[in-house]
Amino acid sequence: MAEERRGSWFGFGFCGFGQALGSGRGRQVHSPEPLQTPGEDADVCRVSASWSYTAFVTRGGRLELSGSAGCAAGGCRDAWASEALLVVLRAGPGRGAGTELQAWAPGSALSGEPLWAHTVGPEAEGEDAPGGEPQAGALPLLPGARAYVSPRPPFYSPLAPELRARRLELGAEHALLLDEAGQVFSWGQGRHGQLGHGTLEAELEPRPLEALQGVPMAEVAAGGWHSVCVSETGDIYIWGWNESGQLALPSRSLAEVGKTAAGEASGPKEDGSDVRTAEGESGGLAPFIAIQPFPALLDLPPGTDAVKASCGSRHTAVVTRTGELYTWGWGKYGQLGHEDTSSLDRPRRVEYFVDKRLQDMYTSKQHGGHRPNPRW
Repeated sequence: MAEERRGSWFGFGFCGFGQALGSGRGRQVHSPEPLQTPGEDADVCRVSASWSYTAFVTRGGRLELSGSAGCAAGGCRDAWASEALLVVLRAGPGRGAGTELQAWAPGSALSGEPLWAHTVGPEAEGEDAPGGEPQAGALPLLPGARAYVSPRPPFYSPLAPELRARRLELGAEHALLLDEAGQVFSWGQGRHGQLGHGTLEAELEPRPLEALQGVPMAEVAAGGWHSVCVSETGDIYIWGWNESGQLALPSRSLAEVGKTAAGEASGPKEDGSDVRTAEGESGGLAPFIAIQPFPALLDLPPGTDAVKASCGSRHTAVVTRTGELYTWGWGKYGQLGHEDTSSLDRPRRVEYFVDKRLQDMYTSKQHGGHRPNPRW
């Protein structure tokens, strides 16, 4: 979720609840379609998608929901949608109340009292940098709001004095933090290798990824149980669970789609990766990777540099410097944007934007699919 320059919004993926992914003609949108934004000529600046509903915020501060949850409210600057919570950044009640970060039940229609509310002080919001981007604050979970999101009152745990957070990404069981120096830290559960430390152990405190020391990173993204980061020079590093090919490494589940796999586990390698074998096309044994606990360098086509990365539960998307979108991993609901529901264990360019001569600027993480914001 982020504010981008003016452009057209497109969506694709699971649409069984009428989440305004496009035309609304089916339960799945396999290829990008223009979003059905609320109201005529609505100047939407932010889109946040959960599994069953979508939140739209206009430049005039109007919030509208589409899908399993529906409501409209004014005075909103930002919104973050999930199945458990709808978090909004909006003007507080009463004159001079300031800006509040509020957590609501998605079906509440923002009526009554929020589950909790926290006043966001000017020093927490941060000042805008050149170009209109908010400066990094303590824990930037929401743009412009430096706060920790929980259905209960937030708890506070100070970071080391020398650690200044630039970006925070949350997976299903782990967290990634990018600091101002471009160093990546991870903590939480590690049983799928998603922490990148070479083991499957949990970490209770932020721990730097030693394998990436000396390589400044510009972006981080967390999937359900995998992680991605993009270096300042455009290289992609990826690690964690590869059940659906979301690491762009050979996956057993994808091999079994075309042919029943008859393999046996060879056990973890010395570097901690879980490499197994399955029957290949020629009848021999082909390796597949279930878990990659170290960051692995991922190659896109020659001359292609990445600038942004985003992860769904079990799929991955990357935007390049030339505005192309590549996706791979789990594609059952059309969330990869390739006009079918195939899953992929290698990056594939979304041809829709090439055919339409569009440049992709942004991808938004959700379980059901990706919402890119291309511009002409």
